[in-house]
Amino acid sequence: MQRPTPSAEIVEVADTLLARIDDLGVRLAQRFQVELESYRNEAQVPFESIRTSCTRNLTLMVRHFTTSAPIDPEPPKETGRLRARQGVPLAETLHAFRIGFEFLWSELVAEARRHPAVTDAALVALAAEVWALAGDYSVAVAGAYREQSAELLLQREHERSVLVEALFTGVIADPATLGEATRILGLPPTGPYVVVAADVPAPGREALPGIETALRARHITSAWRLLPDQQIGVLALPETGEASALTALRGHRARVGISPPYDALPETPQALRFARLALTGLGPRRSGVARFDDDPLAMVIAAAPVEADRLVRVHLGALLALPHEERHRLLDTLRTWYAAGGSAADTGRRLFLHPNSVRYRLRRIEELTGRSLNDPASILELGAALRALPPG
Repeated sequence: MQRPTPSAEIVEVADTLLARIDDLGVRLAQRFQVELESYRNEAQVPFESIRTSCTRNLTLMVRHFTTSAPIDPEPPKETGRLRARQGVPLAETLHAFRIGFEFLWSELVAEARRHPAVTDAALVALAAEVWALAGDYSVAVAGAYREQSAELLLQREHERSVLVEALFTGVIADPATLGEATRILGLPPTGPYVVVAADVPAPGREALPGIETALRARHITSAWRLLPDQQIGVLALPETGEASALTALRGHRARVGISPPYDALPETPQALRFARLALTGLGPRRSGVARFDDDPLAMVIAAAPVEADRLVRVHLGALLALPHEERHRLLDTLRTWYAAGGSAADTGRRLFLHPNSVRYRLRRIEELTGRSLNDPASILELGAALRALPPG
């Protein structure tokens, strides 16, 4: 929208300031460094970047008072985008513009006093124009800053997601790339770590919403990836941190599997497999947290149902073919014998049987299965088959 044409006196004041705009830009940049903490960190915001922005924006502001053309919003927007990329807080970015307009106003007034033709009424009108311009600038800067921040957040989340995926698939192998990945993800270079896998309630929905923040509050850093069927994450456990992580995970009504701890991030793909085995080991339960190390054999059996069924048929088939009462009696004796550490006497006490009765049943089991309960390999095979046997 066109504005009223500025008076000749105000145009003359503005032209005088434009003639020394480079000096004004340097002075304003120096003031920023004195008054604003973020602007004192040259590694974050180089002085030349500040000076360039100050000179460019001051030029635009001063030219505003030489023409009736509407303001060009692009320079303040570019400054907002640049400060967002540099990590300067929005509040400090807007504060810088307030300082800039105070500086501009003081320079306009000082120069106007050198021009007798500029009346007090003209200065009052000029003040209203300056602060209206300040409002327009603030809106442009804040809007561009927020848009850039949102874009940067998406970029960082995408970058993190890609890096987490690379950890889980084993794509990252060389130490340099791995070190950069841990830096970006905020993970320590060495473990212990664990991998967590949780079934999602629906595609695109997190099984453990807010878990990264909850873990961070417990001083546990983590990095997560949302898949169509699972939410998976790597947790860096501090000393005695596993119990705290379990508490945070159990705060969700979800099915969760946890891998054994491991020390080197290249082992993450294998740890993910263990976490998924632990998750499978939960069986039909709708929620719960299972650690692979709680029962590794059960986890492996649950993950391979076809193989587990064959294991049962090969090693316990003859026993299972018995009439119900005898089958139940022998299976109960065998389970109790394993629980008693292979002691016939302890098995007898638990079942209220004479040890000789226990030994008779054990010999019967050996005859049916063709396995000796004195042979370590046979004991292992029968024990695994017994664990794989469905209840009932």
